[in-house]
Amino acid sequence: MGGLPRSRITGVLRLGHNTHMLMYPHIDPIAVRIGPLAVHWYGVTYLVAFVLFWLLARRRLLKHEPYRSITGPGAWRQQDVDDLLFLGVLGVVLGGRLGFCLFYKPEFYAANPLQIFAVWDGGMSFHGGLLGVILSQLLFARWHHKPFWQVMDFGAPCVPVGLAAGRIGNFINGELWGRIADPTLPWAMVFPQSGSMLPRHPSQIYEALLEGLLLFVLLWLYARKPRRMGQVSGAFLIGYGCLRFIVEYFRQPDDYPGMSALPLHLSMGQWLSAPMVVLGIVLWVWATYRRPKAAGQPGVG
Repeated sequence: MGGLPRSRITGVLRLGHNTHMLMYPHIDPIAVRIGPLAVHWYGVTYLVAFVLFWLLARRRLLKHEPYRSITGPGAWRQQDVDDLLFLGVLGVVLGGRLGFCLFYKPEFYAANPLQIFAVWDGGMSFHGGLLGVILSQLLFARWHHKPFWQVMDFGAPCVPVGLAAGRIGNFINGELWGRIADPTLPWAMVFPQSGSMLPRHPSQIYEALLEGLLLFVLLWLYARKPRRMGQVSGAFLIGYGCLRFIVEYFRQPDDYPGMSALPLHLSMGQWLSAPMVVLGIVLWVWATYRRPKAAGQPGVG
């Protein structure tokens, strides 16, 4: 046992007496092989995320106000959903990958720039993807002559189910495992990839359930009724930021260079999520109390 702390030694001893410990199932990260072509589950989960966004956005266009009732030059059409998704995919992939490289492993990717393109190995940052999406939606709003916050409010409720799909991809890849858990926790799981046989929180599943499904339900219900422009986007930032901040207490902190010395013993995910909450509150308050440009049209002015 050498230099293991007493708490970890105890955990190992208790693990030996627990016959119900869950083991990571070692899922093959490659879903389909066709000759030299390999389709990775990680890519499949991203495809599922984009399809779910497309389906939900089309339903939102047909069922939710104010989008189905806007007429004239600013009217929303089904083609807008396709264009929104296309630009959003570019924003997610480019922003997510570049954000991961810059936020988490800048020195490694500076020395190995070609590895930036190895997205099948994992390594995507939600916060980088969010910045990429914001830029893509800014371009969409300009090209389609629509208010920027109206565009953001339209897409925000459709995003969380895609986040859930992405976290399932993390689980399949056997990455982003959780912190060490009490062996008596019924769903504690051993991830051999972590370098130990200690039970851990399956934090990828926590994130899929909280940042994904729970946030989707809350945001979808909130957005079903007309809201002031910017309120739905503000609610998304607050909801995701809070849930991600909480989940980080169960997720193993990143061990990349410099990650262990962050102030207040917070993880990089928490430091990136805290500003989201603050900005979300500011945005929601601003949207609530500002004077709309078009009176009587919630979510438009």
